[in-house]
Amino acid sequence: MQIATATENTRIGLNIQLDRAKTLRERNRLGQFATPPKLALDIVDLGKTLLPEERKIHFLDPAFGTGAFYSALLQRFPQEQILSATGYEIDHHYGNGAIQLWCETDLKLEIADFTQIPSPTKAQVNLLLCNPPYARHHHLSREQKQRLQQATIQHTGIKLSGLAGLHCHFLCLTDAWMQEGGLAVWLMPSGFMDVNYGQPIKDYLINRTTLLRIHRFDPTEVQFEDALVSSAVLCFKKAIPPTGHTVCFSEGGSLTFPLRSRQVCLAELRTTPKWTQLGVTSNHSQPPEKKSRQKAAVNAQDTLVDGLIPENLTQPKNCSLKLSDLFTIKRGLATGANHFFILTPEQISQHQLPAAFLQPILPSPRYLQVNEITADAEGNPQIERQLYLLNCTLPEEDLPEQYPHLWHYLQQGKAQGIHTRYLCRHRSPWYTQEKRPPAPLLCTYMGRTSRHRESPFRLLLNHSRATAPNVYLMLYPKPHMASVTQEHPEILKTLWQAFARISPQEFITEGRVYGGGLYKLEPKELGNARLPAFINSLFSWDSVLSH
Repeated sequence: MQIATATENTRIGLNIQLDRAKTLRERNRLGQFATPPKLALDIVDLGKTLLPEERKIHFLDPAFGTGAFYSALLQRFPQEQILSATGYEIDHHYGNGAIQLWCETDLKLEIADFTQIPSPTKAQVNLLLCNPPYARHHHLSREQKQRLQQATIQHTGIKLSGLAGLHCHFLCLTDAWMQEGGLAVWLMPSGFMDVNYGQPIKDYLINRTTLLRIHRFDPTEVQFEDALVSSAVLCFKKAIPPTGHTVCFSEGGSLTFPLRSRQVCLAELRTTPKWTQLGVTSNHSQPPEKKSRQKAAVNAQDTLVDGLIPENLTQPKNCSLKLSDLFTIKRGLATGANHFFILTPEQISQHQLPAAFLQPILPSPRYLQVNEITADAEGNPQIERQLYLLNCTLPEEDLPEQYPHLWHYLQQGKAQGIHTRYLCRHRSPWYTQEKRPPAPLLCTYMGRTSRHRESPFRLLLNHSRATAPNVYLMLYPKPHMASVTQEHPEILKTLWQAFARISPQEFITEGRVYGGGLYKLEPKELGNARLPAFINSLFSWDSVLSH
C-alpha cells in the first residue's frame, strides 16, 4: 500500500507536468481531462463494494491517461487479486510517461486508439473503469464520425447519432470486451441523459445491462478544474436486468456520501425522457420570512394579472398550457461573424453604410439593464448599447454602382475570408442574414443562478423593432395568440408579468446544465415549460389547440 501511494504521488506530479506542456485547446480537442485522484479512489471503492470479495480481477481502462484508475486499483486491491490489467492511450504524450511509470507492474499498456482496436474473440474483462475522452462531435471530422458509427453498429448493433460525442462510442464499444456479469464504472458527462442523441445509450443501459447506480454531482461543483462539464458516475453490470429491478439515483455531495438518493424502477426510466429529472428534490425548507415574502409577491401578482385580464375572453376547460401552445420559439439569428455584421453607430458612420440595410439588434444580455425594452418613435430600442445588423439581399454585382460604400465594406470582409466561413458560404448572397423578425418576447439562452436571481434565465418584453442574436430565444405568437394580442395588446405584457410566476425549476428541469452551474435552454425545451394555471383563463383552450 505504501508503494502504491508513493507511486500515485509521482503519477500526480507527472500528470501536472504533462498537462502544462499542452495548451487547453489541444487537450480540449482530444477530450483530455484528468480524473481527480480522490474521485478515482471513490470510483474504485464503489466497484469494490459491488464485486465478490475474493473475485479475481481482469481490469481494463480504454482511456488510460497516466493511470488514475489503475493507481487507485493498486491502492485498494492486493496485487494477487489482480490477474490482468490492460490499458489503451491514444496520445504518446501521456502514454510514454505512463509506460515508464508503471513498467515494474503487470500492466499491459498500449499506445493506440481504442476505437480502432479489434474486439477480442473472447471477453475477459470483469472490471472496467473509465473516464472516456470528452470530445464533442464538433471536434470529430465527418470521416471519424462515419468510422465510429460503423464500428459501434458492427460490434453492438447500436446506431449513434452524428451528434454523439466520442465518450458515447467508447461506452458502446467496450461491451464486446466485458464478461457476462462484469462490472463497469464510467465517469461521464451527464448530458447524454437529457438529449436525443443519448437515447440509444439509455436504451442499452435499460435493456442490455443491469444498471446499478447513477450519481450526479452538483453542477456548481465541477469535477474537472479545466472543463465546464456536468459530471455523473455510471455503474452497471453486463447482465440482463432481473424482474422488478430498480436503479439507485443519487445527487450532490460525493459518490461515497451523496446528499440525496432514491430507487427508480426501469418502467419509470423508460417513460422519463430526461433522466436528470429523476433526482431527489432537496428537503431543505425555506425560512418562514422567505415563504412570507414569496406569498405576498404571488398575491400581488395575482391582483395585477386579474386587473389586466379582458372580461370577454373564454374560460377554458381544465387543462395545462405550455409555452409552445402559444408561441413558436426560435433561436436568435447566427451571423457567422458578429464583429463584421453587427455594428455600432460609430462604425456605421465610419464606413458610410446605407440605413436601408441596417436593422436594430439587441446586444448580449449582460448589456441589458432592464427586462422591458421600450422603443423610440422610430421603433429603435431605448437602451444604452445601440447595435445594428447589416443585412442585404441585393446581388453583389449591383452594389458597386448603387451602394459603393457598402460594396467597399464587403470587399474588406472578403479580404478577411468572412465569405468562406461556414454560415456565410451557405447563404446567397453571403452577406444576407436569416429571417428573424422582431419578437415581442425573448428568453436568454444561457445563464446562471445567483444570490440575487433564482432563475438562470431572463424573460424580456420587447416593444422595439430590434431583432436578436443567437444568445436569445425568440417567442413569436401563434396565429390564435397573435389575433388575441392584436385585439388586446395589453395581453402580451400580462403574459410577460405572469411568466415571472413560472417556477425557476420549471425552466431548469426542461433545460440542461454544465459544470459551474451554467444552464442552457433550447427552443423545444423552453416550449415544454408549463405555464401557471391561471394563465389558462386568458385563452380559449379549444381555439389554441385548433391552431
